[in-house]
Amino acid sequence: MSTLNHKIDFAVIFSVDKANPNGDPLNGNRPRQDFYGHGEVSDVAIKRKIRNRLQDEGVSILVQSDERRSDSFRSIKDRVESVEELKKLLTKAKATGTDEQSAEAIACNTWYDVRAFGQVFAFKGIKMSIGVRGPVSIHTATSIEPVDVTSMQITKSVNSTTNEKDPSQKTSDTMGMKHRVDFGVYVFYGSINPQLAERTGFTYEDAEKLKEALKTMFANDSSSARPDGSMEVNKVFWWEHNSKLGQYSSAAVHRSVKIEKVEDRLPETIENYKITVKPLERLSVEEYDGL
Repeated sequence: MSTLNHKIDFAVIFSVDKANPNGDPLNGNRPRQDFYGHGEVSDVAIKRKIRNRLQDEGVSILVQSDERRSDSFRSIKDRVESVEELKKLLTKAKATGTDEQSAEAIACNTWYDVRAFGQVFAFKGIKMSIGVRGPVSIHTATSIEPVDVTSMQITKSVNSTTNEKDPSQKTSDTMGMKHRVDFGVYVFYGSINPQLAERTGFTYEDAEKLKEALKTMFANDSSSARPDGSMEVNKVFWWEHNSKLGQYSSAAVHRSVKIEKVEDRLPETIENYKITVKPLERLSVEEYDGL
């Protein structure tokens, strides 16, 4: 496995159909929107889906969702301390630069998401703290147009607990709200920095795993807020430059993607949109359909 030494840029276009792609807990779990009404999905949520897909494929992941754990550890600290050599380094009374480099190398070799996205190792009771800066950066996903959010009142058919004052009456927790985006086409961009890849040991094989995870991002991701089929990856664009610096800036590469609404027919679908990529001299693009 050779360490990645060429810059890579990528773009992912996905559609949302009557689903909540990323609820905002500070706003009643309504789908996230910016000031202009465009839908948003945070980079943290996107990385969570990538981690889940890689974990499904048997890749070792440090930051696991509690409900999708593939081991018995209930916290990041417990998972880190399960690696004896890493635990010894982090609990040393006096750390040297060499110790920090060794701890970083062990963490990067052990977990894919550490060598891809980076991680801060700072826990109560541990004497040495280290920060790993990962080569993979991902932007917040934003919808091409403002999205309409529908809110509906929902009720449960049974009380969670018995109404102590009057057991025959319903309790207040039988009522609730559910929010969804009626339809939206979102795009997010990302890059892989080869200088940081050298530091963490991120390889071309790791980059291929990331590409596959992007194409299948919503597989095994269904929930009551995101029913199966309500979120779909439509296109993945992948640019590999011929050097560490790259022939173009990431901003220029990302701007080459054009997504335009060309029809207003109902019901809204991805077919209403035209997706094109402006050719860049000396830089080819790989285009993939989602799963």
